[in-house]
Amino acid sequence: MHEALTNLLAKEQVYKESMHLMGNHFEISVVSSDELWAHEMIRKAVTEIQRIETLLTTFREDSETNRINQAAGLHPVPVSEETFRLIQRSIRISEITQGAFDISYGSVDKTLWNFDTKMKQLPDAETARKMVRLINYRNIVLDETDFSIFLKEKGMRIGFGGIGKGYAAEMAKQVLKQAGVKSGIVNASGDLTTWGMQPDGSPWTIGIVNPNFSGKIFSYMNVTDMAVATSGNYEKYILINGVKYSHTINPRTGLPIRGIKSVTIITPNAEIADAMATPVTIMGIEAGLGMVNQIKNMEAILIDDHDRIFTTKNLHFT
Repeated sequence: MHEALTNLLAKEQVYKESMHLMGNHFEISVVSSDELWAHEMIRKAVTEIQRIETLLTTFREDSETNRINQAAGLHPVPVSEETFRLIQRSIRISEITQGAFDISYGSVDKTLWNFDTKMKQLPDAETARKMVRLINYRNIVLDETDFSIFLKEKGMRIGFGGIGKGYAAEMAKQVLKQAGVKSGIVNASGDLTTWGMQPDGSPWTIGIVNPNFSGKIFSYMNVTDMAVATSGNYEKYILINGVKYSHTINPRTGLPIRGIKSVTIITPNAEIADAMATPVTIMGIEAGLGMVNQIKNMEAILIDDHDRIFTTKNLHFT
């Protein structure tokens, strides 16, 4: 009787845990009146993210990604339908962004761009161009009959760095919702997805990071059932002769993009939010905003190198 009364009086609150997954910092939040149940749900989400990491990683020889890459220019590789569909969706995003998003970026040698303190000069344009010649999503051949993937050119490599975190966050959210979690957040190192409401009934509040001061917030947005992803040069960059170069590489030139400090995408699906943030950065203010304005249920906030803020036409925030 006493236990039943305690449970009845238990108030809903946010339970959260942080962990390192997929090479990134994840934080999972669950709203519940039962602490043990909440942590059990978080473990379910972690298990799902670990499953996706095993599927997509390039750090395991036997991962589907590595098997595809090892057979580049040789033969098609049958994969799970899940990986096949993710690659299929990635190619669609490449088409929409005219190649600014491209999962075949994996062929770029790490010796070309290594964003650490040792890098003192940019590679010359010719070397950079040679490095990116294998980046071409049109050379990823999909065969739906046996869910096989074939990379046409030897040396081609795919990687899911531009979409994998968002996909994992989206899948973890689905697992939690199916398990009965009515409200929560999956935050994959700043790429996050929300659903439901806070315990007090208000929407979740998301902070937009100030690109000049990592960790400081310049604006807040109220969101629910939405995903937010930010791509910016405020966390990973190099300084050469006093000029800051972003870690975002233009797949056409092999050189870092300039002009935009950060892009934030707001849309219902975390996978799409993650995948669209970088190509908008590469496309630039005018083309990037023009593209997002044509996509239903998607908004963007862009900050240029001069700290000017640009938003899509339907977005109003303070």
